[in-house]
Amino acid sequence: MHSALTISFILSVASVKADAYSNPLPCSGICTNAHDPSLIRRDDGIYFRFSTGGKIAVHTAPSIQGPWTYNGAALPNGSIINKAGNQDLWAPDVAKVDSTYYLYYSVGSFSSQDSAIGVAVSTSMDPDSWTDLGSTGVESVPGSKFNAIDGNLQSANGTLHMNFGSFWSDLFQVEMTATPTAIAEAVTSATQIAFVPTPPQAQEAAFGYQHGDYYYLFFSIGSCCKYDINKPATGDEYKIQTCRSTSVSGPYVDKSGKSCLQGGGTTVLESHDWVYGPGGQGIIRDSKIGLVLYYHYVDTRVGYSDAQKRFGVSKLDFSSGWPCV
Repeated sequence: MHSALTISFILSVASVKADAYSNPLPCSGICTNAHDPSLIRRDDGIYFRFSTGGKIAVHTAPSIQGPWTYNGAALPNGSIINKAGNQDLWAPDVAKVDSTYYLYYSVGSFSSQDSAIGVAVSTSMDPDSWTDLGSTGVESVPGSKFNAIDGNLQSANGTLHMNFGSFWSDLFQVEMTATPTAIAEAVTSATQIAFVPTPPQAQEAAFGYQHGDYYYLFFSIGSCCKYDINKPATGDEYKIQTCRSTSVSGPYVDKSGKSCLQGGGTTVLESHDWVYGPGGQGIIRDSKIGLVLYYHYVDTRVGYSDAQKRFGVSKLDFSSGWPCV
């Protein structure tokens, strides 16, 4: 039999765990259709949100919290890359370099290693403004040491890099050309930047961010999808982790000092309260809110299907030297 003191302690610990993370900020308009979001703010103040599905779905809003409006597909004709899945594009990443916007996307089939990262360009991001240039040269075939999906462009000391990968030895980085439509070196020479040495190697959705003296590598780890069909064991669902390094190419370590090449990773956000399986993350500085982490998640009060995943935004604090939601 538990004493009243023991029960009080158990409830207290449960409360601390439940309150360890803040819930997402309110979102209005179309806050679904948000799997693997990529967020960017145009110079006129309009936010653009790109996401997996619908040949890269595009939503816009006057503020980061909405109201979000659907603007159609970025690539309504699919990709010119000659691979299976070129009409079902994944994991967008959008960046502005000089006066041009670059939209990176993945082509491939789920659970297949026959994949590639493509790129499209636009000077406005308006509907029907994107020109598809096809493959960046980041490609993989069955038997490659990596899976060529989930591209993320990162700048460091004037040089552009592409972070990418998923399962199959996890996360890698390769240098890009100054006009970042192609790799600047053979993709086979890509640097491995994160790895879980024991199966399943479930790291993906790399996002690099520089803060102060460190480069932070954010990634999603765990089971991402189809929770309504095959819900993973508790703790095996998506969550967001990070490691950091003084060099953009690593070596990266987590808060405890464990190498990110040996399964290291400090958790930034995981399931809590009614938020389940957060991932597909990025970071942006909002003019009103400040630095935020954005991501997709399942609202357990609504449902667990991929179509019900919502767009989440949470304030991000680096005051301890490590990101905290």
